[in-house]
Amino acid sequence: MKGIAMVSFVLLAMLATGCGPEGQRSGFILSGKEVPFPPDWKFTDDIKEIAIQVRTPYLIPHAVTIWCAQVDGQLYVGASAPSTKHWPGWVDKNPDVRLRIGDHIYAARLVPVDDAAAIATVRAAYTTKYKLGGTPITSVPEVRYWHVTPAPAA
Repeated sequence: MKGIAMVSFVLLAMLATGCGPEGQRSGFILSGKEVPFPPDWKFTDDIKEIAIQVRTPYLIPHAVTIWCAQVDGQLYVGASAPSTKHWPGWVDKNPDVRLRIGDHIYAARLVPVDDAAAIATVRAAYTTKYKLGGTPITSVPEVRYWHVTPAPAA
């Protein structure tokens, strides 16, 4: 019984303190200071990787690192080969997410980008930011993008 109690304590401690993603390793809960949704995301131009926390059907949060790009101060996130990942499908079911950028946590809602012209604009922003000019992002089998909007008031 002591072993089960110890494992439970360790798991609860990990969840309480945050066990965020690192590189290619996914995590659970993002830690950081909750801050208001910014009106302009241009500050992300110099940030290569952010973390996103999504809700899962298992009631355990799931967090991964992703790329982001801004267009005219509006933030966009994307997933390459989304059918090979779980989190894009979970976002389809519940678009409310948390983003960690640096030490700050932002509550947000992801809105799919479906318009071809908007996709081209966002793709161009990604290509410029991540210097993908030699490797066209269009060579990726599939890429989905979402516009990051404020989370609805609770």
